[in-house]
Amino acid sequence: MQVTAIEPGHALCAGRGEQRRVNTALVGAVAAGDWLLVFMNDARERIDAVRAAEVDATLDLVLGALHGGAADAPAEFALPSSMSAETLRQLTGSR
Repeated sequence: MQVTAIEPGHALCAGRGEQRRVNTALVGAVAAGDWLLVFMNDARERIDAVRAAEVDATLDLVLGALHGGAADAPAEFALPSSMSAETLRQLTGSR
């Protein structure tokens, strides 16, 4: 979701056709325009616009499959199974 306004400890965010008031305790200070990975009204991670588009595309694939769409539609982003071990370590923060 993208931050549209900020409040102490929270951000007003928009994404996927909805608006939410999101707790930002886990990600610290945010600014309007920032992208956040949100789960259960809590920001879990600050992400860039490219990663936000990947997450959005993934959710579209999942929702499409749940509603009877083609579950074999091509992903328009790199799946973890096609990434190198080094790239996966960078994404997860592992060593």
